[in-house]
Amino acid sequence: MRGSARISAMRRLLSPLTLANVCTRWLHLVIGALFAVVCMFIHPVGGGHGVDVLLRAGLVSVPPLVVLGLVPAVRLAEGVQAQLMLVAGRPSPERDARRARIAAAPAKSAADRVRTVCWLVVRVQLGTLTWSASVWLPTLAVGLAGRGGGYVLLALLPLLGVAVVVVGMGELVAAAARWLLAPSAAERIAALEERTERLLEHNRLARELHDSIGHALTVAVVQAGAARTAGSAEFVEQALVAIEETGRQALQDLDRVLKVLREDSGPPGERPALADTVRLLDAARGSGADVTAEVTGPLDAVPGPVSREGYRILQESLTNVLRHAGPVAVTVRIVVHDDAVELDIRNRLGEIGPAPLGRGRGLRGIRERAVLLGGHADAGPCADGWRVHARLPTA
Repeated sequence: MRGSARISAMRRLLSPLTLANVCTRWLHLVIGALFAVVCMFIHPVGGGHGVDVLLRAGLVSVPPLVVLGLVPAVRLAEGVQAQLMLVAGRPSPERDARRARIAAAPAKSAADRVRTVCWLVVRVQLGTLTWSASVWLPTLAVGLAGRGGGYVLLALLPLLGVAVVVVGMGELVAAAARWLLAPSAAERIAALEERTERLLEHNRLARELHDSIGHALTVAVVQAGAARTAGSAEFVEQALVAIEETGRQALQDLDRVLKVLREDSGPPGERPALADTVRLLDAARGSGADVTAEVTGPLDAVPGPVSREGYRILQESLTNVLRHAGPVAVTVRIVVHDDAVELDIRNRLGEIGPAPLGRGRGLRGIRERAVLLGGHADAGPCADGWRVHARLPTA
């Protein structure tokens, strides 16, 4: 176990030193040095050797870099380059995490602009040093090898120096990018809020699937069991129709959720609401339950989010009745008040017995739906059986 952990840690340590990563980092540094070369042609730096000229050109490039770094879009361009070239390789969780430490967004504050200026200066200066070493050290190696004899072995040292400089400068510029191009506090908060919203949406979709698919499967199982023991062709026909209708609705819900998860451009589709309550009640009656419903107030006047969540609460309540009590007597009351919708579902206990209080995803999902809307929901034993009560504010 310890050996595998050590190997994994070693891989993480050496992963930035892959050939592709070293090459892209070297190219990133050389591109920065090209800016110094352009500045050298615009503003000549005098005579001297090639390496000296490059180093002086790096200093001459500082003033235009200061002006360039104040442009907000430059931070975006530099962040994209740094992500692609300093953290190269196939997508993986670790690599994605390293790329996330480099922001790819325009500068929005004075601090972002100052850090962008510092980044440009550091990138160009490290680039000129890397290019100088990449030119001068191989030239030195060729000169030593041309002398023959023992100098041939000495020629390997400058080549080794090139590798050390390229790898070292690559690590240095990557560390500078993580520091100077790191997301600001506002960007980190925005990313955290976006991730939280995404997780909340995934949890909501998980509840949708649980309620819809769980209801369909429960109805299908109850209907199939009743049809098997009924001995009536007419009842079997009714059971098959109920199973078909419930399964079709579940497939529609599944397709809608998958569209959202795939982030399709098209609309996710209509979600059922309290106005579709008749369908739930008919399905429960078709499963053998004696359902008595009482609706007070206009269901169409209930706001969309409240109506949709109320439908799911009613659906999960009826599913629990069929799953845990069987085809028993159920009383459903829906009252539309001026400021809230009240749902009350009561059922007698069957041979299976009541659901364990406080356990299971269904009851927890009912409470979560109510709380997210600012309401509340309770579930537990009552005088004549089991009761689910929810109050969802509409204003």
